[in-house]
Amino acid sequence: MEATQAQLLSLLDGKKQFTIPIYQRTYSWQLKQCQQLFADVLRIGNDPGQLSHFIGSVVYFKPGNAPITSVPELLVIDGQQRLTTISLLLLALTHYLQHNGQSSLEDESWEEVQETYLVNKHRKDESRYKLLLTRKDKETYIKLIEGIDSLDANPSKHILENYTYFQAKIDQGNFEAIYLGVKKLIIVDVILEMDKDNPQLIFESLNSTGLDLSQADLIRNYILMGQPVSHQTELYEKYWFPMEERFGNHISSLPWFIRDYLTMKESAIPNINLVYDTYKIFLASKWGFSSIEDAVKDLFTFAKYYVRMALSMEPDPDLLSRFKEITKLKIDTSYPFLLAVYADYETGLVAKAAFLEILDVVIRYVFRRAICGIPTNSLNKTFATLYRSVKKEAYLESLKATFLLMDGYRKFPTDEEFAGELIVKDIYGFRNRNYLLESLENWKRKELVNAENYTIEHILPQNPNVSSEWKLELGEQWEQVKNRYLHTLGNLTLTGYNSELSDRPFADKKTIPGGFNTSPLFLNASVREAEVWNEQSILSRVSVLAQRACEVWKSPILSSDVLLAYREPEPSKSKLSYQIDQYEYLHNEMLELYKKLEKRVLNLDASVRIDFKKLYIAFKTQTNFVDVVPQKKQLRLSLNMEFSKINDPKGLCKDVSDLGRWGNGEVEIGLENETGLDYVMEMIRQAFEYQQE
Repeated sequence: MEATQAQLLSLLDGKKQFTIPIYQRTYSWQLKQCQQLFADVLRIGNDPGQLSHFIGSVVYFKPGNAPITSVPELLVIDGQQRLTTISLLLLALTHYLQHNGQSSLEDESWEEVQETYLVNKHRKDESRYKLLLTRKDKETYIKLIEGIDSLDANPSKHILENYTYFQAKIDQGNFEAIYLGVKKLIIVDVILEMDKDNPQLIFESLNSTGLDLSQADLIRNYILMGQPVSHQTELYEKYWFPMEERFGNHISSLPWFIRDYLTMKESAIPNINLVYDTYKIFLASKWGFSSIEDAVKDLFTFAKYYVRMALSMEPDPDLLSRFKEITKLKIDTSYPFLLAVYADYETGLVAKAAFLEILDVVIRYVFRRAICGIPTNSLNKTFATLYRSVKKEAYLESLKATFLLMDGYRKFPTDEEFAGELIVKDIYGFRNRNYLLESLENWKRKELVNAENYTIEHILPQNPNVSSEWKLELGEQWEQVKNRYLHTLGNLTLTGYNSELSDRPFADKKTIPGGFNTSPLFLNASVREAEVWNEQSILSRVSVLAQRACEVWKSPILSSDVLLAYREPEPSKSKLSYQIDQYEYLHNEMLELYKKLEKRVLNLDASVRIDFKKLYIAFKTQTNFVDVVPQKKQLRLSLNMEFSKINDPKGLCKDVSDLGRWGNGEVEIGLENETGLDYVMEMIRQAFEYQQE
């Protein structure tokens, strides 16, 4: 590798061609980058005291042995954005000179500038162009150089937009300063040698001043960069580019798809900023494919499923309606699991009816939990590992059993819990209130109602100035009734006559044109039947709606015998190797302290359980979050989380990441007596929440 400081224009001078490999992303600088570059060029061009301006590096492979008559081809690894943008600026400058009668530019004609930095003179084929881009970028750029006005109906957006911007910025007063400024641009000229330098390692280590590559860009380059050029083109044209095309204007979703793909494969969720590193490890792991083509093909296949689900591109209308519902509810945490199920559906392992039911169960599970206010931070882990529970010979049954047997923070709320929460919950402030009301209205209905075409009506009005008619309607406890039920489901409905109904008395809301008595909506049938609107009426109506909701978002049903077959047997206490009375230091005051700690830890969540080990006591849900080592003068606690993540204002925690200790995690804290229990419990709670996330 050779690296030297050089003028950017000296890089373009001479017979050569910088070629952008097929795997590189297309030209992506936007106007804001061009505006910054132009401002810098004009500033240094007008400042005699500033002799240079550094704009980054250009990294490329030097050519192999080629005939002396040919144009040397330099394969660009990094620097495409800068080379292309400066070339567009030079092109706009030469066109300005050409069309405005300027004969020279620092003793150089516009033809000389173009033939020195933009084209290889006398060449007729693609070797004529000193910069050869890819796809639409190439077509649009070549037509601009040749002055062809008839651009394609769909030209390269950034090439045309940025060229047009530079055209508009060049005028009689600044063109010489612009050219002088471009001459002052400095780069690091990095030349690589084929078969000697590893382009990927160099590519990863570059600290470019251009746009950051996405995790998907890095993966694409990693996959294709090490392949022969012919194979690069084949893989890109056959798999990668069609995959990118599937995402269309949602190309920013591609790294998220790969994250979900890796989660599906590994049952572990990578950080979105570490998807590239995780994918490299994945390729080298047990999932190793027989060839790089198999790996790209697998990504391509699952990308098809992903865009159908996440981007509403599903051709089957029944599946599409479920996927739209999942999108509306923002259940993107389910995609790793659903990718695997979709693959089984495509191969015929899962019938369409079963797939639809699986989608319904996922929707109902998440929605019931949302109504019941169960935190969502555990859903990603739940769905990341859910596919493991599927038994292929009893696909749907095993999945239903898994949902029904979940407990603690992962539980599937029962009808009683779901209905009970619907009665008292503030639905008006609920994010999915329109979805709730629309779904209740449309259940078993063919002529579907779109809640967006209606407004939400408070039957008992929101107005803080309660009228005398409404006070009489609600009874002596009118204020308590309003405070308790105003925003609950029993008092909410849909209407197209919100302004007409306004704050009118209940009798008027029923009888005026457009009132409840003439409404065709199911939601208004129970309102129409009420003689008065008071606490009893609200509770009567919400009871009906809650029962309906339990049918709309129905819980899976399995017989107790079937469910029992899937339930893991409780460990027999007689078979446990260790008991609490076997710990040497756990007696008297230390035992009492431990029991108080145990009670507090178990109260964190119903899913917390105890596992007595030989030398410590583990508290766990899916995995240990705190381990207790009884010692002579204290309980030594190991918290299973990163030390950098603990919030410890008193500074009592110790980093034991590099020390050998019984227990799990990087954080250690001691508990000597009951006075420190509250603070220690706060540390334990952090470890518990860390594991759930």
